[in-house]
Amino acid sequence: MNLAIIKTGGKQYLVKEGDLVKIEKIPGVAGDAVSFDTLLLTDDKGSKVEVGTPVLKTKVEATIVKQDRADKILVVKYKSKVRYKRNVGHRQPYTQVKIEKI
Repeated sequence: MNLAIIKTGGKQYLVKEGDLVKIEKIPGVAGDAVSFDTLLLTDDKGSKVEVGTPVLKTKVEATIVKQDRADKILVVKYKSKVRYKRNVGHRQPYTQVKIEKI
């Protein structure tokens, strides 16, 4: 089982082959192939660990499974004693990818 830490959308994700991962939205449609170049660490079943300084030259291949939006969260602004209350909803878009090859 190969492990890797990738960086995309300003976040870092620990992935392995066959994983379904929700990441920040990237352009593309379901079925498109994507590759992540910013690889920070790889691990070959504990026998060989490579750490990037700052990144590694290898790539992680993935396939886009779906483009979707997360569940709604409510953002509430409230000020006491002045009868002010404001509700706003937000749904963050994301891309779900399946890791094919490290």
